[in-house]
Amino acid sequence: MMITIKYFGLLAEVTGCRSEKMNFSCTTISDLKEILFQKHKVLKNKKFKIAQHNELNTDKTKVTSSEIALLPPFAGG
Repeated sequence: MMITIKYFGLLAEVTGCRSEKMNFSCTTISDLKEILFQKHKVLKNKKFKIAQHNELNTDKTKVTSSEIALLPPFAGG
């Protein structure tokens, strides 16, 4: 499945891209994170959440969307 990864805030800065497309054949968010860590080694040292379908996901969540967002920590007020 072809997916689009969108990077926000600090994650866009450290990876040097706001979005990228990749062919993804694994099943879980954990699998996706491993691929992203291989491609962008700097992500291993960053805290972030992954969202699809406008919901935050856990590592065990299955990838079912063609659009994935990587969200850095943020503060509200």
